[in-house]
Amino acid sequence: MNQKKNTVLIVDDEPQIRKLLGITLNNEQFKTVECDNGKEAVRLAASVKPELILLDLGLPDIDGQEVITAIREWSQVPIIILSVRSEDDEVTKALNSGADDYVTKPFNPNVLLARINANLRKAVTKEAGEPEIVNGKLRMDLVRHEVFIDGEKSAFTPKEYELLRYFITHRGKMLTHKQILRDVWGPAHGDDTQYLRVYVSQLREKIEKDASDPDYIVTEPGIGYRMEVFDAAAGKGDNLKVAAAN
Repeated sequence: MNQKKNTVLIVDDEPQIRKLLGITLNNEQFKTVECDNGKEAVRLAASVKPELILLDLGLPDIDGQEVITAIREWSQVPIIILSVRSEDDEVTKALNSGADDYVTKPFNPNVLLARINANLRKAVTKEAGEPEIVNGKLRMDLVRHEVFIDGEKSAFTPKEYELLRYFITHRGKMLTHKQILRDVWGPAHGDDTQYLRVYVSQLREKIEKDASDPDYIVTEPGIGYRMEVFDAAAGKGDNLKVAAAN
């Protein structure tokens, strides 16, 4: 079964454009969320937390430029403008407001896909320092949303993946329960420690040699968790820890 990769929020008031984009992206195993107005776009950007936004400028309620400004107050999610407006001043204004790329309509779907993948690679490199992270027997492709354990691709639910990604990008650091819950689930879940324990248990079942005596995700009693740092050569049961500053 193919797993969906990144989530893309499509914001356009033309149903046929949303349909075309949805088909194109779903064929490439992207998950899509759609809306036809700016206020809903800002709400979905906060609740769904897409990896990328495709945004039309000519929306029925507020202009797309205002949507960029609103989202940039709290998020650096990649935003690609899809618009019939081709004037230099419109392109310049959108880019200066915080958009990452600008594609004019009509567009070539293959070119758009290339732009999407390029912006996703840039985003994960900015976040994690590299598009792929190896920690011992674990390897995560942050662009394709794929996890490999001892070289074998493994299946994770979307939330398990997000949590593992959070641990591996912060490996070596002590993370509090509240910090993990806020950053992975959102501020409303800051006190759901039992919820977090369930997901950590699920991760350990998938990545640890012995889930009851974990090597990778260790518990900091009364505080939270820490993912240990392993030499890149570790794997196949060889646990080669390296020093990591907290």
